[in-house]
Amino acid sequence: MPSPIRAVRLGLIILLIVVGTVLSAGWAMHQAKRESMQLDAQRANQQLGLYANALHTLIERYRALPAVLALDPELIDALSRPLSEPVQHALNLKLERINGAANSSTLELLDASGLAIAASNWRLPTTYVGSNYGFRPYFKQTRVQGSGRFYAVGVTSGVPGYFLSSAVSNAQGQFLGAMVVKLEFPELEREWRQGSDILLVSDARGITFIANQDGWRYRELLPLTPADRAELEQTRQYDKQPLVALHSQVLTRFAEHSHLSRVQGPQGSVDYLWESLPLPAEGWTLHLLRKPQVAEDERNAALAAAAVWLSLVFAALFVSQRMRLARMRQRSREELKRQVEERTRELRTAQEGLVQSAKLAALGQMSAALAHEINQPLTTQRMQLETLRLLLDHGRHEQARQALEPLEQMLTRMAALTGHLKTFARNSPGGLRERLDLATVVDQALHLLEPRIRDEEVEVALYLARPAWVRGDAIRLEQVLINLLRNALDAMADKRYKRLEIRIEADAELWRLSVLDSGGGIAEADLGKVFDPFFTTKPVGEGLGLGLAISYGIVADAGGALQVENLPGGARFSLTLPRDLEPAC
Repeated sequence: MPSPIRAVRLGLIILLIVVGTVLSAGWAMHQAKRESMQLDAQRANQQLGLYANALHTLIERYRALPAVLALDPELIDALSRPLSEPVQHALNLKLERINGAANSSTLELLDASGLAIAASNWRLPTTYVGSNYGFRPYFKQTRVQGSGRFYAVGVTSGVPGYFLSSAVSNAQGQFLGAMVVKLEFPELEREWRQGSDILLVSDARGITFIANQDGWRYRELLPLTPADRAELEQTRQYDKQPLVALHSQVLTRFAEHSHLSRVQGPQGSVDYLWESLPLPAEGWTLHLLRKPQVAEDERNAALAAAAVWLSLVFAALFVSQRMRLARMRQRSREELKRQVEERTRELRTAQEGLVQSAKLAALGQMSAALAHEINQPLTTQRMQLETLRLLLDHGRHEQARQALEPLEQMLTRMAALTGHLKTFARNSPGGLRERLDLATVVDQALHLLEPRIRDEEVEVALYLARPAWVRGDAIRLEQVLINLLRNALDAMADKRYKRLEIRIEADAELWRLSVLDSGGGIAEADLGKVFDPFFTTKPVGEGLGLGLAISYGIVADAGGALQVENLPGGARFSLTLPRDLEPAC
């Protein structure tokens, strides 16, 4: 039977082990969770930029429409004199036709007092014709500044939208009225609703007016002052819509616009990764809320921390036991040493297995191309070595020396292929501005795609001005060119006649690199959208629609431009970059 002192000591030791294990595992899980959420927040922030670009592109598509219509002599003439019923009817029909062609929500023409004298929705019961919108901020902005913009719920239709307006003036510059276009965002919200993230757009006061999920629209992210509420009532921005406060508490802050928050939302209290992106051009803010995912790494980190803590505790107990009983100390030491060595070997074996798996995965991706390119030269070299041996056996040394030259050329080609594959696979930092020859970039890209071009029997025509000096990142530009070439090869995959033409030509202060294929071209309806993120004409599963959008951004970062056009028989992508000054002699 153990003595009371020994029992107390054993109890304290067990308590220390349990408490230490719980604390170490909890600390490790907390650290792993924080790192996992930071990585997830970075990915969410990148995705938020794509959403912001889609919203910005949609608005920019219509920003100039009211300014252009404000120059129409028919509209100016109608506002310059008393309005007759036939003139008003003609204006309604005209705005109706233009609205249908522009695919906007509604168009309306206001006179100098803000009265709608014509509108594209004149046939509907909720027509704007006859309503006065002089109290709207966009009309007041237009009267003072010449243009205006304002997001609000329609006081007539009850449908929210973004109003863009431009002043209509006569030849003397006198303000006659305003041309207004209303944009609604149902398609954008429908696209955003396909994902699991919550997407919100809030105005300068922190009121959400666009949301991809029910229950999140017209929420107050910031407390409203009495002055704010008075102005909202005056402008009727969110007419008859109850504004509900959205209570949230920041739990962890990662950056200025990135944090983990506990939100009292429509689904109750939920923790979200909250990413925000200001949109200065509109005075709005785009928000992305994502539920953090519990990573497998958290459990592994907890187990590892607990194992380390237990190892330390057991080591301490081992030392204590060693000091008390020499014989038991020796046996315990050997047993613990055996266990530590066995576990170390298991960990080392597992680690080496993971490393080897990673190596095999990488080799597997390269094996097909390397085997295809190297197998034939190796076979040829074996035959030439046999020939070389026969020449040496017969003392024909000069002919043997000549026979070595093709061997050396083939070895050099194989070394160049493997060397360039390693160079292209390296991670290239953004923003590099090295001096490079654009023709060399073409050579390297064709070098990597040579097996596919040869297997698919594609005729390649090169018209390259050399040297074509530019400034940029060779690896990133090569990435762009390979993307263009692969798209061209995909377009010609089912064609009988396959011809790929690559040109580098001087164009004023620019170098123009163009890729022309015989794939039949791009549909006219898709031609203006090929550089939009997530747009693709490939079947589902064969592309995300980001290749050309990323390429467009890379070329823009280098100070150039990427364009596309249809030519007889195929499509031509043109990349232009500023010419770099020739080196001084």
